[in-house]
Amino acid sequence: MSDRRVIVGISGASGAIYGVRALEMLADAGVETHLVVTRAARATLHEESGHTMADLRDRADVTYSDNDLGAALASGSFRTLGMLVAPCSVKSLSGIAHSYDDTLLVRAADVTLKERRRLVLLLRETPLHAGHLRLMSEADASGAVIMPPVPAFYDRPATLDDVVTHTVSRALDLFDVEVPQLRRWTGRRGGADGIATADDAG
Repeated sequence: MSDRRVIVGISGASGAIYGVRALEMLADAGVETHLVVTRAARATLHEESGHTMADLRDRADVTYSDNDLGAALASGSFRTLGMLVAPCSVKSLSGIAHSYDDTLLVRAADVTLKERRRLVLLLRETPLHAGHLRLMSEADASGAVIMPPVPAFYDRPATLDDVVTHTVSRALDLFDVEVPQLRRWTGRRGGADGIATADDAG
């Protein structure tokens, strides 16, 4: 085991495919993944994608029960690059913002913040009211990165898979995990489209 690890949390918000894709792309990048899935996420996962928990276990290096507050993830001595919650529900956001550590997902996120590691929350909710915005502000003040999965169109996505992959690529970039799928905007010069991939480097 190395400390080149990322914790992936999947909560019950719509968009479980973001978490699934993150597991796949982290594995391809050689990063060890530690997965925690909430009870609500299990239902959403199957409803939206047809995936099962067995599918997720196959993609993650280690999987934990959300009720297991004695797991390694609950301690700051367990070293990681950080944690990605994809998607992040408002309920999970609220728990994280208020350090209400009654589940492993929230406890792992709280530990990530207290150890000054990167916590990225793909918040899936719209429209937003003042209470949501306050929670986002409180989490941000504690060090979390609030990253709603807003699609980018400069690389002209052709499929939903393109949109999901780009969003996850940008999220992983926040952990300094380089993935070949990330298409970076390099600016318009002489009519060029200004898009570069990792394959273009060097």
